[in-house]
Amino acid sequence: MSARAWQAMSRFGLGRRGAEALPDDPMAWLAGQLEGADPALAVPARSTAEGLAAWREDIRRGNDGVSQSRIVFQEDVSGLLDYVAVTDVPFRERLAWFWANHFTVSQRRGAVVPVANAFLREAIRPHVTGKFADMLGAVMKHPAMLFYLDNQDSAGPRSAAAEAAPPARRVGLNENLARECLELHTVTPASGYGQADVVQMALVLTGWGVMLRGEVPGVLFRRPQHEPGEKMVLGHRVPAGPEGLDSVLGFLARHPATLRNLAVKLVRHFVADVPPEPAVAKVEQVLRETDGDLKAAALAVAGLPQAWEPQSKLRGPFDYVVAVVRALDLPAGNRPRLREAVAGLGQAVMNAPLPNGWPDMAHDWAGPEAMMRRVDFAWGVAGRGAGLEPMVVAEQALGPLLGEATRGEMMRAGSRREALALLFAGPEFQRR
Repeated sequence: MSARAWQAMSRFGLGRRGAEALPDDPMAWLAGQLEGADPALAVPARSTAEGLAAWREDIRRGNDGVSQSRIVFQEDVSGLLDYVAVTDVPFRERLAWFWANHFTVSQRRGAVVPVANAFLREAIRPHVTGKFADMLGAVMKHPAMLFYLDNQDSAGPRSAAAEAAPPARRVGLNENLARECLELHTVTPASGYGQADVVQMALVLTGWGVMLRGEVPGVLFRRPQHEPGEKMVLGHRVPAGPEGLDSVLGFLARHPATLRNLAVKLVRHFVADVPPEPAVAKVEQVLRETDGDLKAAALAVAGLPQAWEPQSKLRGPFDYVVAVVRALDLPAGNRPRLREAVAGLGQAVMNAPLPNGWPDMAHDWAGPEAMMRRVDFAWGVAGRGAGLEPMVVAEQALGPLLGEATRGEMMRAGSRREALALLFAGPEFQRR
């Protein structure tokens, strides 16, 4: 079997699961995963409305009792991670988490907790193989993002609500979501936008918030908070009202600086920490020619010759933990608790410290303390697979990617557990 089969499972997937079938045609295997609906949507989980109802109940009860929001988050994410450990569409799953990181929301903002998984399910997953403009629109109108970047508390200075309120109770304009939309999600500072564009974008966003009352809580456009009149963002005229947001997001989604930003991030994630310029140019061209088709962009990345060079990307904690669990192919009752394991390595699920998400370069994850944590994890999880034959696990997981030095160390190990720990702590398993 060609080394490309293992490379496909490592570079573009989540690692081979036990002795699962290797793809005869890696490119066809990757492309096939992007057909049809996302199987993860069949995993039971709460909707945004159910999550908001839990948050509403927590507000009503104050600090009296167990947080319903936290229960929703823990149960839904535990079910999701159980799915990730066994999914047979790992390329699609990698893409979902990539885009969720691009559009980071974090449970560090309490209101996000019960809707973080719903954000992934409702705003990200349905659009992973669709148009970037559609994903951008779904993200910007989702309660998780509106809460996370404070748009719930924004009102135009000339809005009806601002003019009617006494000065002491007047809600001001909040620029957080507008700034991150321009800086991180779309055009980046390379587009040359200025503070005036940030303010105008913030004015476009006024009125978009979250309704917690009623039987079905959710996103709501509150016209009294909306700034009247036309706005101008990067030279694009934006009409007043809710349709203004669709207008400006469509413009931003197709902006050349946005396409460049997305191409750089995709190539950095799947190919190399320093994205090769020809690779970026190719993906950028595909995005431009397909009107931001993310399926076409993903397949363009997989088709890059640079993507099939020897392992060069260090796995982040999430990818690393999942790859180890898949290699051992442990039954659910014998797996480590994935959410806790990933958090222990410094990448708590849906809890990035800043809006720019988790870093995607080796130097951010390869410090001495971080690598020692990985060694400790490798030793701990190896104990769960002590009944397995280490060399069989190694051959199944890495095949021809396993280096002779690691093979030799494993052969000299004093126990099966030690041999497995050496495999998981070794350089080939740390990289994809």
